[in-house]
Amino acid sequence: MGFINISNFCSHLQNASAARLGLTSVPFTKYNLAVAMCLHRSGFISFVTRGGPQPPDPATISTHEPEPMTTANVAKQRLWIGLKYNREGGGVPVLGTLEVISTPKRISTAKLNVLEKLSRGFDSKYQRGLNIGESIVVATSLGTLDIREAVAKKVGGALLCRAGPYKRTLF
Repeated sequence: MGFINISNFCSHLQNASAARLGLTSVPFTKYNLAVAMCLHRSGFISFVTRGGPQPPDPATISTHEPEPMTTANVAKQRLWIGLKYNREGGGVPVLGTLEVISTPKRISTAKLNVLEKLSRGFDSKYQRGLNIGESIVVATSLGTLDIREAVAKKVGGALLCRAGPYKRTLF
């Protein structure tokens, strides 16, 4: 798996969320698409769509039909990601932190029993358990899944990144 792509993806989304952007783009790769779809299923981002260098029209995003991918335009394709914000909380981002767990030099894997402990909030040997609102993206043999989906399907895999809500500071 392209762990460097995932590292760039995570830092870009965290920076875009901190800058309060509504729409951002990342290069279209299968790794970025897999992690983005997992974050979408977990509720951290509002939509994911493929497009060119220009953003799709926000008014017609639900019916946006991307141009067909050819060898001439494959290098220019982007993933356009819509970020979510909490209206009741004063516009704070839903996606606050997106930390990389596995790096190219240190791939962190977990078997099913470790994933079950982590998903219940208990620490494992090298990872801390999930807090309220957090999620871990896991690359499994069944695809890229949320930690709760991986536990439900009884499969382990490589821990890619940890997504969490915005943390407020009191000072």
